Amino acid sequence: MKDGYMQNFTFHNPTKIIFGEGQIAAIDAEVPRQARVLITSGGSSIKNNGVLAQVQAALGDRVSFVFSGIEPNPTYETLMQAVALVREKKVDFLLAVGGGSVIDGTKFIAAALNFDGEPWDILSKQAEVRDAMPFGSVLTLPATGSEMNNGSVITYQAKGDKLFFTSDKTYPLFSVLDPTTTYSLPPRQIANGVVDAFVHTVEQYLTYPVDAKVQDRFAEGLLLTLTEVGPQALAEPLNYDVRANLMWTATLALNGLIGAGVPQDWATHMLGHEITALHGLDHAQTLAIILPAMLTVRRNEKHAKLLQYAERVWNITQGSEDDRITAAIAATRAFFEKMTVPTRLSDYQIDGSSIATLMAKLEEHGMTALGERENVTPAISRQVYQAAV
Repeated sequence: MKDGYMQNFTFHNPTKIIFGEGQIAAIDAEVPRQARVLITSGGSSIKNNGVLAQVQAALGDRVSFVFSGIEPNPTYETLMQAVALVREKKVDFLLAVGGGSVIDGTKFIAAALNFDGEPWDILSKQAEVRDAMPFGSVLTLPATGSEMNNGSVITYQAKGDKLFFTSDKTYPLFSVLDPTTTYSLPPRQIANGVVDAFVHTVEQYLTYPVDAKVQDRFAEGLLLTLTEVGPQALAEPLNYDVRANLMWTATLALNGLIGAGVPQDWATHMLGHEITALHGLDHAQTLAIILPAMLTVRRNEKHAKLLQYAERVWNITQGSEDDRITAAIAATRAFFEKMTVPTRLSDYQIDGSSIATLMAKLEEHGMTALGERENVTPAISRQVYQAAV
């Protein structure tokens, strides 16, 4: 193996997955009998579609409370209100019911409760999380993989910052994945979820060759599945098999397995986070904007893997190497557009005038050596933003 990859690595994921229709009832066996539970959620959808009622029925006579209002880009301000409620009600178990934002927010709540100091330091200073309240999740929106990983992205609205943290203490103990809970989702959320999972996979795959055959083909399988079931999920919202495949693919895209022992990029995410923080775009929208531009600007350093991606994912085998790479990038953009997610800043009425502010925030957050080789400098990031207009 080149560059030391796939020689020494550790893969650890303690989250128990409970998958299938009707499995919300299994919560009863997973939550301690005497637990005082805080159910965390976003808007009213889990009430309207009956998921909250299923969760409360599964909890039975346990003492439980509901904290709603966690935003699609969860804010520090809102989450600290939940921290206060946990303390007030003497809660000792958290149950996230929603999509990745709710689960991300719940991870922060769990980490902030016993943190000694300013909880925002967990993100801004990458302060160590030594303890976290136990929590589980009921996933209702396949997208981020947060239901089976230890990462979280939080926005501090007053500061205009969107940052991430990871901790071995913030894996969900269990996650229930019932594909039927996704039936009532609006098309925009399904489309965003497909794009999110696709880019998560690409960030761990489209780097440079390290002869990691299993990881490559695993990632390619996820990408092919998304290109197949993504459009189907929009066209057939009540198709259980389609939703089940989408839900499991999104989980596997970011549970650590396809990234084990291989180089990872994540520059697209870092640039995208700044767009969300400044302009409020959906996370997946920013990924759809940045990825094609990122691949275009960095096509030379990603040359070998882009050719592999072109052949194995898009079946592009004809033409010169440059032509095949161009076609693969175009196919990526076209797929996002087919999923109804526009791929240029101008599609969202954003022009190049905000690039200076985006760049200032990147540098403020120390995002000056990004990518799999840490060679995505501010100058390259500026080129990407410019190419994304």
